[in-house]
Amino acid sequence: MQLDASGLQVLTREECLDLLSSTPIGRIVFTDRALPAVQPVNFYLDGQSIVIRTSIGSKLAAATRRAVVAFEADEFDPELRTGWSVTAVGQAREVTDPDEIAWLAALPLTTWAPGSRDHYIVIEAEHISGRRITTHSTGATTPQRAQG
Repeated sequence: MQLDASGLQVLTREECLDLLSSTPIGRIVFTDRALPAVQPVNFYLDGQSIVIRTSIGSKLAAATRRAVVAFEADEFDPELRTGWSVTAVGQAREVTDPDEIAWLAALPLTTWAPGSRDHYIVIEAEHISGRRITTHSTGATTPQRAQG
């Protein structure tokens, strides 16, 4: 197990992909009018591709066409002070090919937001990294609550 300078476990690409596939919510980081923007989205990991459904006229759809974006997902347990975070960077593309749209529509990716979400954005995870914090890696113990 490799640790970084802060004592966090450095995750392999395979571990990062496994963790990404275990959670339905992440955050996409993109540029909106020359400023950084972060938006929570539900997603599906298809191989090494992050698939997002949105509406065709959304700010997210417009901002991510052929743009380099970051994507982050995580999970934490505040009681145990453990968790993980994975970040992927890659080019986002809108899907226009009817065969690919049919393929993506068959994935188990249901949207949480209301309204029509028949536009697909795919991010190819070119660079991916992740860290995990465990009670072992930090030496932390579970805090004890006062009995009253």
